[in-house]
Amino acid sequence: MGLDGSVESLAAARWAADEAERRSAVLRLLHAWILLAAEAPDTPPERDQNAGVRQIMDRALDEVRARHPHLQIIEDLVGAEAEPALLRAVGESRMLALGSRALTAWESYVLGDVSLEVVGRAEGPVVLVRGGWSAMPPQPDDSGPVSRPGPRIVVGMSLHTPCDPLLAFAFDAAGNRGLPLQAVHGRTLPVHAYAPWGVDPDVAREVTEEAEDELRESLSPWRERFPEVPVQLTVLPENPTRAMVQTVPGAELLVLGRRRHHPPLAPRVGPVAHAALHHVACPVAVVPHD
Repeated sequence: MGLDGSVESLAAARWAADEAERRSAVLRLLHAWILLAAEAPDTPPERDQNAGVRQIMDRALDEVRARHPHLQIIEDLVGAEAEPALLRAVGESRMLALGSRALTAWESYVLGDVSLEVVGRAEGPVVLVRGGWSAMPPQPDDSGPVSRPGPRIVVGMSLHTPCDPLLAFAFDAAGNRGLPLQAVHGRTLPVHAYAPWGVDPDVAREVTEEAEDELRESLSPWRERFPEVPVQLTVLPENPTRAMVQTVPGAELLVLGRRRHHPPLAPRVGPVAHAALHHVACPVAVVPHD
């Protein structure tokens, strides 16, 4: 996972450590700084030009070891620009975790957000984690007949293109955590569904049922492959972004896809993933697929 010393990157380090412990994997803590100096091992502290960089790494190590004292950790200080270093790291790892700030879309593009660029170009899954986020245990439900959604993994599906890597990641994440998987699809209603008095319920029901059948068919082979993972289908007569926003509260992880090959001049990250990266509170995994 990538470190930059921020609160968000420490949250990502904790998330990545939890994930590594869960999978019996090695955690690699990476910090890239183009001005990293080459120094002899016996350089005294007062002459260490990399003291600030080492403090960033040491703080992350302290955070992680306090939670996972037996976890195997690799410390990696790299003398390079952050973006290419992180993109290389994605290709060498099962996934990459980064800290994420809640920025507006305009602020993100003006500031040249490294996380957004890495997500848009990475060849493997990238997980964005908010500062201060932590998985919360289920809370007592005192809301009466309306139940609150419990902990789960949410995967957003478009159904327009094959998305095997997306579903493989989502089912694997749910299985490793012992959580149910909620598959969400937003289907925009056709023009003829709208009338002067509102939405025609018959048309809305027909569109929703058709989408449910498509979603069920797409998930069928994965449900057979992961029989231990309970699956909930959610189809809403909304655009995909609104459907995602309505269903994700309470989730431990949101999994979204990103097409590797996109039209020229088109954003590398689609509108649903872009909205999630800036506005969703839980960690967001973006998985590239063809």
